[in-house]
Amino acid sequence: MKKILILLMLSIMFALPFGPSYAVLPDEILDDPVLEARAREVSKDLRCLVCQNQSIDDSDAELARDLRLIVRERLVAGDNNDQVKDYLVDRYGIYVLLNPPINIQTILLWVGPLIILLFGLIAVFLWYRGRKKEQNSLALNDPKTEQLSAEEQARFDALMKDE
Repeated sequence: MKKILILLMLSIMFALPFGPSYAVLPDEILDDPVLEARAREVSKDLRCLVCQNQSIDDSDAELARDLRLIVRERLVAGDNNDQVKDYLVDRYGIYVLLNPPINIQTILLWVGPLIILLFGLIAVFLWYRGRKKEQNSLALNDPKTEQLSAEEQARFDALMKDE
């Protein structure tokens, strides 16, 4: 039993990746290590349009591969990192950036969750306040809280005097 457990632990340990996993294929890697490092730097900031929450460096999708090749082609052509990103934004839209800048086009993307949270808090507050008013109005209309008639009041007063 111990041997099976040890074997299982070793297989799990070696199955886990020891570093960042990249989907970059060997035929994509540039010969120049400086350009390759720049390509990786640019690629980590670009979104895979298929996977949506992965960088193109981490994605196995065909479109991500095409984008990685475009990045490397632009770098070999002499573009700097910002020019490569601008080229891809012009071609695919601002959505290609994993961290889009705050500007007029993306303000709703950045502020939208806060607006939704604010509307949610207002809705909860109004619901709670309406519920409180409803409970108060029910308490006022409750038969137990109605005024006593003159006869009942006299009887109550007589009972209180006896004690």
